[in-house]
Amino acid sequence: MTLGRIVSDERRCFEYLLRQLPDYSCPYCHSPDYYIMSRQRVRCKRCRKDTQPLSETRFSLLKIPCSTWLILLKLFELSISALKAEKEAGISYKTALKGYDIIRHAIVENLAENDELLKGEGEADEAYFGGKRKGKRGRGARNKTIVFGILERGGKVSVSIVQDVSAQSLMTETVKRVRRGSIVYTDRWRGYDSLMFCGYKHLNIDHWYKFKQGKVYINGIEGFWSFAKERLIKHHGISRHKFLYYIKEMEWRYNNRGKDLFEVLVELMLH
Repeated sequence: MTLGRIVSDERRCFEYLLRQLPDYSCPYCHSPDYYIMSRQRVRCKRCRKDTQPLSETRFSLLKIPCSTWLILLKLFELSISALKAEKEAGISYKTALKGYDIIRHAIVENLAENDELLKGEGEADEAYFGGKRKGKRGRGARNKTIVFGILERGGKVSVSIVQDVSAQSLMTETVKRVRRGSIVYTDRWRGYDSLMFCGYKHLNIDHWYKFKQGKVYINGIEGFWSFAKERLIKHHGISRHKFLYYIKEMEWRYNNRGKDLFEVLVELMLH
C-alpha cells in the first residue's frame, strides 16, 4: 500500500483493518456478522451489542484515528524519522515518537516469539555503534555500544547487545542462538577460540591478509552491519536505553527484506 492510497476516510481505513481480522466475531454471541459504526466500533447483527475490535490490539495503545495509524506505519516502513513523520501525519512529534516506539516494541516481541536456533553454516562477528569519537576504533573503543551478530548463510540474522567481546560473552550468545554441531565462521579474534570446545566446527580467516578463502569468510554478516549502519545514521543519535529496539528493528528489516513490510507491520499491530 502506498502513502497515496492511505486516505483520510476513516471508515475505509477502519474497514481495511477489519479485513485483516477475518476470524473476528462478536465476543457475546460469537456471530461473525456486524454493522460498522463510528469511533472504531461495530454492532453485532444478532445481539445488537457494540464492540471495539481494535481494543485488544496494539492500535489501542495510542488514541489516534485508524487513518493516522496507517500513515505512521507507512512512514515507518519507508524509514522516515519521527521528526519528519510529525509533519507528514499531521500530529505532534511526541505522538509520532510514541507511535514509533509502539511499533518497535511490537517488532521486538515478535522476534522473541519466533526466536529459533540458527543452523548449518553461520557467520559471527561484532560491530561497534555510536557517534564518532577520538581514540581507539574497533575492538577496545570506548563509549560504544557493542552488538554481536550471527548470520545463517541463506537464512536469517540474529543480533544482541553485549557488554564486551570476551570469550565468555561471545560463547554465551553463540550457544543461545546457534544449534550445536553447526559450522561457525569468524575472524581471528581470540574470543572465538573456545567455539570448538562448545560443540561447533570453527573456521576463521585473518582479515589482515584476505577477506575470503573458499567458504571461509564473514562477508555476509559484514553486509548486515553496513545495512544497519546506513539506516541508523539517519536518526542522528539514539539514546542507549532505546538502542536495543533500533538494532532489533534492523534485524527484523533484514530478515523480512523482499516482503511487503507494510502488510507485515499491520499484522504485527493486530496481535
